Amino acid sequence: MCNIIASVLDDEPDIKVVGYASGVDEAMHSARQNNVDLVLISSRLPEQGTIKLTNLLIQDVPAIRVMILGITETREGVLKYVEAGATGYVLRESSLDDLLTTIRAVYNGNALISPRIAAALIQRVSEFAQVFAQSGVTPPDSLNLTAREFEVLELMSQNLSNQEIAERLVIETGTVKNHVHSILKKLGVVRREEAGNLMAIIKERSKGGS
Repeated sequence: MCNIIASVLDDEPDIKVVGYASGVDEAMHSARQNNVDLVLISSRLPEQGTIKLTNLLIQDVPAIRVMILGITETREGVLKYVEAGATGYVLRESSLDDLLTTIRAVYNGNALISPRIAAALIQRVSEFAQVFAQSGVTPPDSLNLTAREFEVLELMSQNLSNQEIAERLVIETGTVKNHVHSILKKLGVVRREEAGNLMAIIKERSKGGS
């Protein structure tokens, strides 16, 4: 399938395909070796490979744009990729024209999402605000978490240690500590358990609203 998509894209005058890969390690090697602006990742990679590869790419090449292919447009299905750092997605039932339109939009810094998913993103921010207000946590930048910080916060809500979070995200333990420090500061709390509890409440509300 990869070579078929690559062949189709390479026929477009404004798109240059520099390679394709069948696994996370191969994809990372290709991204590092080539001057890649945008990467397409299948949502069907095994063992959370899609999320893992998205995380690694964003960490390794912060300016890179990541698109997820072949997803079902559900609230949680889209948000987990957006929160991992993806900047666009293409649905399973999308046409080739849809794929090309989305690629060009994402490359130019735009996002093509349905009104339903846009509403879900807005609701997620609202859920943060409500929980913070009810908890008495209202620092000016409390909602200014990066995609990586949001992911670390979600793992903190699962009571994972810094070492376990590092292994899950394939990053250094020191990097996790820096993220945790930044998260606590932005949320205006002192203990990681408090931050994790906030995230747990938000996730529970999200399930109820999906």
